[in-house]
Amino acid sequence: MTKQKEQRRLKIKYRVRSKISGTPARPRLSVFRSNKQIYVQIIDDESAKTLVSASSLGMEKMPKCEQAAKVGEAVAQKAIAAGISEVVFDRNGYLYHGRVKEVAEGARKGGLKF
Repeated sequence: MTKQKEQRRLKIKYRVRSKISGTPARPRLSVFRSNKQIYVQIIDDESAKTLVSASSLGMEKMPKCEQAAKVGEAVAQKAIAAGISEVVFDRNGYLYHGRVKEVAEGARKGGLKF
């Protein structure tokens, strides 16, 4: 990632994070996207704890968008098992497009409400 792109993403990230935060009632669903993997965490910002997490590490070989959808469904199943049904979506400075959108749709399909 070029320096300018990284700075732009961080600027967007901080702007979005100044407006949203996770509470015990509605924790924050944060997405991190690397070139090969995608990671999702559900975070309670008041206690600074990660409640649930899922990633594409160790998944079978498939297109990255399909992996992202499966990670979204997996995190939704874990969240519902932990008693979490509503979250605030944090796209972490990424555009709501492609893999980030697939994670959100997978989580919705799994039963989470945004």
